[in-house]
Amino acid sequence: MKYTNKEILGACNKMCHNTLLETLEIEFTEVGDDFIVARMPVTPKVHQPDGVLHGGATVALAESVGSAGAYFFLNSDEIVIRGIEIAANHVKSVRDGYVYARATIIHKGRTTQLWQIKITNEEGALISLVKLTTLTLPKS
Repeated sequence: MKYTNKEILGACNKMCHNTLLETLEIEFTEVGDDFIVARMPVTPKVHQPDGVLHGGATVALAESVGSAGAYFFLNSDEIVIRGIEIAANHVKSVRDGYVYARATIIHKGRTTQLWQIKITNEEGALISLVKLTTLTLPKS
């Protein structure tokens, strides 16, 4: 099934309800032919004890965006997506505002996909660079 960009964004934001994505206030904002973008507010709820964005929250954002992209870019209601490997390099800290995750597909295979996710701040500065491998499984 082929989805429009508006349908993809609506479905992504709807699937956040009652999940970690809702807890982290992740909102999907943009989608294109080979990318998807979401944002997350940086508040004390996602801080480390010293008041900067926790790397775990950053990785949760990255995996959420890459996995959503894999699901919709494969255009099938008969699959589920699972992250099977993730690696993150955190290069800059952030205390407030929003961070943006732009997931771009590097490899779109039938069973595995490779994503690059750039996490940036509101000024566009790189916060983290994440590589995510996802696995496509049939719905049971």
